[in-house]
Amino acid sequence: MQKAVAVLGGGIGGLSACYYLSKSSQVSKVVLLEATGRCGGWLRSTRREDGAVFEHGPRGVRPFGPAGQNTLNMLSELGLEREILAVPHDHVASKNRFLYVNGQLHRMPSSLSGVVHTVPPFSRPIILSVLKEVLVSKGKQEDECVHAFVSRRLGSELADIAIDSVCRGVFAGDSRQLSVRSCFHSLYSAEQAWGSVLLGMLMGKLMGSGELVPSELAQRAQKERWAQWSLRRGMQALPETLHEVLRGKERVEVHQNTPVKSLSRKPGGWEIKLEDGATLKVDHVISAVPASALALLLPPAAHSLSEQLRAIPTVTVAMVNLEFEGSVLPVKGFGHLVPSSEDLGLLGVVYDSVPFPQHNRRGDPTTRLTVMMGGAWFEETFGHPGEVKEQVLLDRASRVLRSHLGITATPSWSKAAVLKVLSLSLILSKMMRRYISDHGLPLTLTGASYDGVSVSDVIFSGRVAAECLTGKA
Repeated sequence: MQKAVAVLGGGIGGLSACYYLSKSSQVSKVVLLEATGRCGGWLRSTRREDGAVFEHGPRGVRPFGPAGQNTLNMLSELGLEREILAVPHDHVASKNRFLYVNGQLHRMPSSLSGVVHTVPPFSRPIILSVLKEVLVSKGKQEDECVHAFVSRRLGSELADIAIDSVCRGVFAGDSRQLSVRSCFHSLYSAEQAWGSVLLGMLMGKLMGSGELVPSELAQRAQKERWAQWSLRRGMQALPETLHEVLRGKERVEVHQNTPVKSLSRKPGGWEIKLEDGATLKVDHVISAVPASALALLLPPAAHSLSEQLRAIPTVTVAMVNLEFEGSVLPVKGFGHLVPSSEDLGLLGVVYDSVPFPQHNRRGDPTTRLTVMMGGAWFEETFGHPGEVKEQVLLDRASRVLRSHLGITATPSWSKAAVLKVLSLSLILSKMMRRYISDHGLPLTLTGASYDGVSVSDVIFSGRVAAECLTGKA
């Protein structure tokens, strides 16, 4: 029997779920409901008439693993191969990544030499911690924070400096609060399966990436050893293309500026009440909105599920994009991260012009940078997110660049944005999905709240959500 499916949320997760649903003959109708006037969510780019592109969300996608391969397969299907800007492993942006510790930039080891020798800011060779890790006993806890996990297996120094910084750069979160099962599930699984992260990761590589058949583009990425990629018109081009493709599908309806007011259970499905008073009846709902937003829509009978959804925390991140005349960077690389011991409110700086010079404006040389601030420490640093003035963020970003990189010039262009970021919880995700199954709710959860925060994780989550209804294509 064919099903009518509503997808809540037009971010990359919701668009992806719609895209994969639209491929199935088991779905009679797909209705995408997006509350705002644009689709794409966090994937947002500013494109200037002079050719400059600035990213206000993710700016580079890693091609690794099943999720990374799946995204490249999608790009091939969408005809975006010629839009891709690839950054190979031997590019300076791939080899040079920095940490700002004790008032100085330190290049992270990217070769065997850097691993076997003592490299500041570390007090001993990293190889010693890695080799010792094989001998550490397997943890007995069901879960633990990332910092505790890494301290136990690799030592406190790597946890305090490297992992602390990575958690701030990737999740905008505190490694002492984030769950290792949720945020680094592959590391947790490696320890559980093999008793060692190192052995588990090595065996994972030998066993391959699963059932996905790589497209020619995915094969090319592997052959050319891509470290990351972006799109010529910015990452926003991906949701724009998906939106355009979906609008051309006969069985798909895309509604923007259509906020949902409530969900009510009806025999065989749901009745969706919209803010404008209209109603829509569907057999199944896929929710790609933030967990806290879905909690407000569910009926009173599902209050237990709503409470679990509200328990997934969010953090606020300030993204400040700046452009400078000429080449102003003292070093070349992808950027630098900052551990919490150095500066609570500063997460890191991305040197956008180094990995993607194609996004610079035409003509004379310029340098584009992005300063990331706040995260789990936003209110402690800046106060309430809704009350922070843009100039405060711009001034703080300028001070950071002056102090860390010696950039004293006034930017020729700048823009600050304050964004909400979801901190996923794998444990809560399992509990919520178990509740949905036990109560027979025709509801599927997808997106960054539940299955990973990277672009590829969210796209893959959308695919899995669709295939749970339709079966694998």
